[in-house]
Amino acid sequence: MNIRAFKLSLPIVAAMITTVAIAADPDARARRVGERCWQDVRVLADDVTEGRRAGSAGHRRAAQFVADEFRKAGLKPGGDKGYLQTVQLEARLIDEEKSSLALVLNGERRPLQFGEDGGFSLRGNFVREVDAPLVFVGHGLKLPQYGIDDLAGLDLKGKIVVAFGSAPDSVPGAAGAHFGSAAERWKVYREAGAVGTLMMSNPHTVDIPWERAVRQRLEPFMVLRGVDDQFVGQMVQVMFNPAHFAKLLEGTPHKAEDLLTLLKEGKPLPHFDLAARLHAVQDVQVTAAVSENVVGVLPGSDPVLRDELVVLSAHIDHLGVRGGEEADRIFNGALDNAAGVAVLMQIARDLGKGKAPRRSIVFAAVTAEEMGLLGSRAYVAQAKAAGQRIVANLNSDMFLPIYPLKHLVVFGLEESDLADDARAVAAKLGVEVQADPQPQRNRFIRSDQYSFVRAGVPSLATKIGVVPGSPEAEIERKWQAQRYHGVSDDLSQPVDIGALGGYQELVKRLAVRIANRAEKPRWFDTSVFSKL
Repeated sequence: MNIRAFKLSLPIVAAMITTVAIAADPDARARRVGERCWQDVRVLADDVTEGRRAGSAGHRRAAQFVADEFRKAGLKPGGDKGYLQTVQLEARLIDEEKSSLALVLNGERRPLQFGEDGGFSLRGNFVREVDAPLVFVGHGLKLPQYGIDDLAGLDLKGKIVVAFGSAPDSVPGAAGAHFGSAAERWKVYREAGAVGTLMMSNPHTVDIPWERAVRQRLEPFMVLRGVDDQFVGQMVQVMFNPAHFAKLLEGTPHKAEDLLTLLKEGKPLPHFDLAARLHAVQDVQVTAAVSENVVGVLPGSDPVLRDELVVLSAHIDHLGVRGGEEADRIFNGALDNAAGVAVLMQIARDLGKGKAPRRSIVFAAVTAEEMGLLGSRAYVAQAKAAGQRIVANLNSDMFLPIYPLKHLVVFGLEESDLADDARAVAAKLGVEVQADPQPQRNRFIRSDQYSFVRAGVPSLATKIGVVPGSPEAEIERKWQAQRYHGVSDDLSQPVDIGALGGYQELVKRLAVRIANRAEKPRWFDTSVFSKL
C-alpha cells in the first residue's frame, strides 16, 4: 500500500474501529442515539415552533418536520393528507371582563376572583348564565364494586357537583384513574341530573401548583368537532382553588381544615348540600380550528398479521405562548413532549433499515393532548371508522431522561399481558420494572394511551423510574415543581443523553416484540378495562 492510499484509509479504519466500539459498548450506543434524538428535540422545541400549541403555525412547522422525517425513514403515509391527519377542533376563549363567578349565600352575592379563586373550563354545552345550588360529594365516585357510593342519599338534580378530583386509596390505581376521569365522572353526574361541576385538585398529590395551572384558563380551550362529546349536558365546569375551600363551606357546620385532613389521611369524606349557590356568567368566543396528527406506517411482513396494528404514540403539541410581558413566554416543551416524538422518529429510522416485524407498526405523533387527549381520540375514532384493527398501544409522554435509566415505570403494568413483554425487554437491558409508584396521581388516564384504553386496546405508558428517597427522586420532584408545564422546560435544562438513547432502545425492542407475538395482547380478566 502506498503512503497516499494508507493516509486515505485512516478515516475509514477509524470509523470501523468506532463502529465496533459502539457495538461492543451499549452505553456508547445509547449516548450516540441520545445525541441524535436530542438533535430532533432541538428542532421541535426551538423558539421558532412557538410552543407547538394545537392549531398554531408553530405546531404546523413541527408537524411538517416530523412528517418529513417519517418519509425519510421509509414509512408509508397514514394520514388523509399524506402523513398529516386532519383534526377538526373548536377553540373556546373566555372573556373574563364580560364574565363573572360568585357564591350567593342568604341572598348576598359574594364575587369570586378569577385566577385567585377559580376559573372556567369550557367543556360540554356551556351556557351563558347558570345559577344553581351546590352539593359536596367528597371524591364524587360511585363504585359499588369497591364499596363506594359518594352519591348515596343525595339529590343532584339541577345542582352543581363539588368534588375533589381524586380517588380513595382503597380503589385500585387504574380503576381510580379511569372512574375518576372527568368524562366518567360526568357520565354518572349527568345521569343523576346534575348541570355542572366544580372540581378541586387534591392539594396533597397535585403535580402543578395552582398559580401555574390556573393561568391556562386564559388560553383557548379546545374540543373536538365531529367526534362524540363526552360532556353533553354540562352547562358549567369550574376549576376551584383548594386553598380557598373554606369559602364554599360557609353556612355549613364543616371546616375546610378538617375535611382536608381527612383527605390527606385517606379517611371517608362527608357528603352534604352546601349553603351557597353558584352564579356564573360565561362570555365565550368560539372559533373553528384545525390541527394535525402525523401518522406513518411500517407495514408488517406477515401476510396474516400485517392488518393488526401496534401503535406507538407521543404527543407533538404543547402549551404555546402565554400572554403577558415576561421575558420568556414560550412553553418549549422539550421533555413534554418533544423528547417523546424524537424517540418515535428514531425508532422509525432504525426499523426502516431491516426486515419489518410481523404486525404493522403505526407511528402516531398526535396533537392536542394538552387540551384533553383530542388528537389521539380523533386518531382512534378515524381508525375505528376505517375498520382498522389496533391490538396494542405504547405511549411515550414526559418520560424524563434527567437521570440514568436503571428503572422503568410502566403505567398499566397490572392490566394486560403487555406486562410480560415489558418485563422481558427490560430484563435483557438490565432495567428494573416498577409499577406506578403514585397511582393517586391518575397518570394512567392523563396521556394519550387512555384514548386507546377507552377503545378496548391494551396499552402501556412508560417513563424512567427512580427509587423513592433517592437523589434521583429529588431531581424528579424539583423538575415537577419547577419545570412541568413551565417555560423552563426548554433546551437549556440538564438532560441525561445516555438515558434518552437507552429509553429509545427499550421502547423499540418492546414494540418489535409485541409486533412479533404469536397472539395479540389481551387484558387480564382482573382488569377493569377488560369490561369496557
